Amino acid sequence: MLDIRRRDFITLLGGAAAWPISARGQQPVMPVVGYLHPSTPDVYSLNGLRQGLKDAGFIEGQNLTIEYRWANNEPDRLPELAADLVRRRVAVIVVRSSPAALTAKTATAIIPIVFGFGADPVEVGLVASINRPGGNVTGATSMSGELGGKQLGLLQELAPKAGRFAVLITPATFASTVNNMRAAAAVIGRQIEFFTTATPLEIDAAFARLVQDRFDALIVGPDALFIDRRLQLVTLAARHAIPTLYPFRQFTDVGGLMVYGPNLMERDRQVGLYAGRILKGEKPADLPIMRPTKFDFVINRQTARTLGIEVPPTLLAIADEVIE
Repeated sequence: MLDIRRRDFITLLGGAAAWPISARGQQPVMPVVGYLHPSTPDVYSLNGLRQGLKDAGFIEGQNLTIEYRWANNEPDRLPELAADLVRRRVAVIVVRSSPAALTAKTATAIIPIVFGFGADPVEVGLVASINRPGGNVTGATSMSGELGGKQLGLLQELAPKAGRFAVLITPATFASTVNNMRAAAAVIGRQIEFFTTATPLEIDAAFARLVQDRFDALIVGPDALFIDRRLQLVTLAARHAIPTLYPFRQFTDVGGLMVYGPNLMERDRQVGLYAGRILKGEKPADLPIMRPTKFDFVINRQTARTLGIEVPPTLLAIADEVIE
């Protein structure tokens, strides 16, 4: 009996040796997500994106690989970086700016693209509609241009004597954003002027001009350039004692006076969740564009004191957070 078992065991080993090496060592292939961004890795947190992927069942390094492509503030490099992700046949491309989204869409009509940014994706030309995007693109938008009226109202309440408001934008800012802000200023009877900047040096020049022309308060637009240069903006606003409202929480974290805008962590979580759902087989054309459900209203009271501003109790009462 012992001999038979030994003989069967040797036969089994011989059969195993005859199996193809690829079959013996075959492991499930991890899906690859491509991440394309015009900025640098040190500027943006990826925690929200990773949380969304985790909520969908994917953890980087365990059952998912992410290929990062950063343009390092050289937007001309975006096409080559997008082409590289397409050549690598990634399963999904994730983008967090409208230029990167448009570049990715030009690079491929097949690979699903999931975006997260502040512009209206229909106006940008990425999707056919909010509810039925069609094609290979979907994602989450902050629709920041629609918040101009609310931002202007909050800044006016903080600085009630302000009669002239400046707004900092970039060449990529869409007309709808500007028009919404103009309409809001007209309703409250205030003057408003837009300063277009595309580089850090132009930001310095814009501040010099708005100080020279005696503008009373400033709103910073929701553009990627300004997130990258948030420390520069907060420093200039403090130096010239200009009450300033910013679009995202990251600005009050470095000393900005006040923020009202969508919660970027939640938006990025939505992007990660959609990417995970697509990896599981859903089609981007069937996933409606997600809009913000959570907003940050943060007041840095310490900065207000430095500027000699007494924050009204009405604002303190409705703020999500007051930094003392």
